[in-house]
Amino acid sequence: MQFDYFLQFTPKIINVGLPATEAHAKMAPSNRIELLKKINPENFNAKKAAVMMLFYPKNSQTHLVLILRNSYKGVHSSQIAFPGGKPEIVDVDLKDTALRETHEEIGVLPDKIEVIRSFTEVYIPPSNYLVHPFLGISKEELQFVRQEEEVAGIIEFPLVDFLDDRIIQNKRLDTSYATNFEVPGFLVNEHFVWGATAMILSELKETLKMVL
Repeated sequence: MQFDYFLQFTPKIINVGLPATEAHAKMAPSNRIELLKKINPENFNAKKAAVMMLFYPKNSQTHLVLILRNSYKGVHSSQIAFPGGKPEIVDVDLKDTALRETHEEIGVLPDKIEVIRSFTEVYIPPSNYLVHPFLGISKEELQFVRQEEEVAGIIEFPLVDFLDDRIIQNKRLDTSYATNFEVPGFLVNEHFVWGATAMILSELKETLKMVL
């Protein structure tokens, strides 16, 4: 999709009602859906995090950027994610957290990003994080610089591919809470995106389909 064409729909994205948990449920592992119905993140003193869903032009076509996290001892090791992370004392709010982390992880300066709106937060039981997504747009082509300590790779994903329902698939995985468990997700290039990132992507996809 041409980036200039995509920008015409920005006002609609700002004002449209979000599909929220209904969209999240489409990409949530079956046991996660039942668990989320029973728990309140506030009762678990959930840690906060913020991520940036960043659209930008590449060869005049609209793209979305994702990252491949490095391998480490943790439940999110080697997973596909959005740029983002935990708040720090310098952050005014969670939007600032998403902007700062995007700069640190993929080298995009905050003044290059126009934050359009926040999306519905997602609770991640295995790590006890409540993740707050923000939709941002950069109107110029970007040169990414990955943070080698945390980011193993940068994935540039064309919007036209994201909107194609054929990328939605199921796969059996060993997770932190189950073995050989079937989970829904998105096939992004050669990567299978599942869990909280897939749930956030699901709300983004459903929202875009309402306005584009």
